[in-house]
Amino acid sequence: MLFIFYFLHNLTTVAQNITMFTKYIIYGLLGWDMEVAFTGFMSGLHGNPRLIAHTYLWMLPIYGLAVFLEPLHNIIRPLHWYLRGMIWVLVIWVVELGTGGLIRAITGTSPWIYREGWQIAGLIRLDMAPLWFITGLLFEQIHDRLVGRLYHIF
Repeated sequence: MLFIFYFLHNLTTVAQNITMFTKYIIYGLLGWDMEVAFTGFMSGLHGNPRLIAHTYLWMLPIYGLAVFLEPLHNIIRPLHWYLRGMIWVLVIWVVELGTGGLIRAITGTSPWIYREGWQIAGLIRLDMAPLWFITGLLFEQIHDRLVGRLYHIF
């Protein structure tokens, strides 16, 4: 939904809008893929040979929000990778708290409910900081590749 308001507010060229929408979908699908791989891997570590994996339909639009973080990536690009990783951890926690809290307010529950680890309100796990650190730096690489490829298409 947010991308629709962004498009309406920033009436740029059609090609740029298509590019942004395309990246929104790509980020959403990549997020789904990473979550399914992670939950399947963790299922195996917990002794399940079936490697059961899952995600939620809610997660596609949430992961797609990464398109709105591209300007932040451009701003923090000159910083050392360690500082950028820490910034991504904080940003991901804010997104987790905000989107999870909003969905919980609307539906009465959240797609993820953290019960283990160092959690805050069941929406953020502080002990997942290393995972979010790596995910943020991976996002930077994906962003750079998407920008390079998509601008050659349009």
